[in-house]
Parts: sequence; structure tokens; C-alpha cells
Amino acid sequence: MGAADIVGFVQTLPNPRGPLVLLLQEVFREGPEVPVHPASGFAFAGRLGGAASGPAVREIKDVARTLGLAVYYVPSMRNGGSASDEDRGNAILSNLPLADLHAMELPFERQRRVAIAATIAGRTGAGTPWRVRLVSVHLDNLGGVRRAWIGAEYGRARQARGLTALLRDSEPTILAGDFNTWFGFSDQAYIETARAFPETRIDDPRATFHGLLRLDHVFFRLAPGWRAEFRRAASRFGSDHYPLVGTLRFN
Repeated sequence: MGAADIVGFVQTLPNPRGPLVLLLQEVFREGPEVPVHPASGFAFAGRLGGAASGPAVREIKDVARTLGLAVYYVPSMRNGGSASDEDRGNAILSNLPLADLHAMELPFERQRRVAIAATIAGRTGAGTPWRVRLVSVHLDNLGGVRRAWIGAEYGRARQARGLTALLRDSEPTILAGDFNTWFGFSDQAYIETARAFPETRIDDPRATFHGLLRLDHVFFRLAPGWRAEFRRAASRFGSDHYPLVGTLRFN
């Protein structure tokens, strides 16, 4: 919600001249694009962070502008009540053009969740064309009234099945996000997603949420000859989650 130092994080990454992609969750936007007075009768998500937290907090358009990156942002929910001029959701940032933009609403559990996808393309050093789809997602951390906390895992699994069904094809894909897997790699949401992304490997199993829980994951479906790996960063850069840093090689 704007507190993470995304710019500082990017400055620590190796090979800044190559293709760079950020798959982000729970970022926020503020401005006239957000309706000031939506229709009555709606339920609103409580306010989290945002511009009211202080001058160091940055909304996603400002981050993209500072880094000189293309940005695709889709809100999942309003950030606060009807008087708020903010919303929050997922974003994809890239130093390559983003194409084939898609927003995918997940099965509803506790809060509205929208996964987003975009495609980047280029050529390897040998001149071979490549193309990969990028997906950023954030699953519910708690269940709705019907499930309560104890049933949250089943709700996440349902959302994971809904997303993987929409991505069920042969297109090379990197799917990453906050899956809120309270049970780590044994959580049904992880198991359901990994089944659909067979090239996924666990290179670094360390916890990503306050050093206690493994909530964040990266999944891969790769073309023949491609190889991907990822690790957890050493710092949280002001976030409550550690970022995962991955590399994709085409040969």
C-alpha cells in the first residue's frame, strides 16, 4: 500500500539493461479516476495505508513514472469508504511494452479479487523470438462469512482453480503473487496452482511474511529449453513481505 521502497528494490537488481518485470500486489492508485461518490448500497473494504500514511508513501503511477516503466494496473476494491479517492489492486510494471492485457475476476470469497495478465516479447542474443505471459494475483487471506477462518484454505483453493482454468493453455507463463498460503507449500491453493505449472521448482523455501509464513510464490510454465529460478530477497524494503527475485533464461 505504497510503503514499500520499490525504487530502492529495483536498484539492487542485477543486469538492469535486460528485460525487467515487476509483478506487484496490494498497490494503490489515487486521483480523479476513482469515483468520489459511488452509488449507495455498496460494501467497502477498510482503508489500508495509502496517501494518508505519510509523504514517503507512493502510489503506483508515481512509482512507474520514476522508474520509467510501462504499467498495467487494475483495482480489485476501493481503498476505504465512499469519501476515499483511492483504490487498490495488482500491477505489472515492465521496461518492455505490455500487450494482450487481461483482467480476470476470481471466484468471490471475502473480498473482490482481480488477477491481471500481460505479455512481453523480444529476441534472444542469438536473434530467436520469445514471448511470455505475466500474471499477478492476490488471493484472499480469510474466508467469507460462510467459511470463517477455518475454511479460508478451501476458499483460496477455489480461487486458485478459477485462475488456473483461465490460464489453461500452452502459452509460456510466469504467475506470481501473494497466495496467502497459511500452510505454505502444503496449502491447497499452492497444490492446485503448482499442478497447472509443471516447470515450477522451489529454489528457496524461506518464509516471506515477517519471516514467519510462506505466503508468496512464483509459478512457471516454460517453453522447451527455457530455465527459471528464483530466491527470496534479503530485505523487505519497507513492505511486510519479502520480495521474490527470479531470472528466466532462454537457453
